[in-house]
Amino acid sequence: MSDSDPHITLYRLQACPFCERVVRVLDELDLPYRSRFVEPMHADRNVVKRVSGKRSVPAIVDENTGAAMSESANIVEYLTKTYGDGGVA
Repeated sequence: MSDSDPHITLYRLQACPFCERVVRVLDELDLPYRSRFVEPMHADRNVVKRVSGKRSVPAIVDENTGAAMSESANIVEYLTKTYGDGGVA
């Protein structure tokens, strides 16, 4: 993978407000990422379960750190601490 390839993959649904929250943070931090739109049916989201252990979205996989997680609040906190100013005033 070259440096220009995104190292973060975001698993998301169309029009999902929690997913859009993560997209906003990725954009604010100017982080390149790859979007993977997943099955709307919760029971069919096996690809998400394989990467994050849950079928819920949003979920991310960060190849830079090996982190994989779901839940928008956890993802936003992780991205801010890892790539932002850490939220420390």
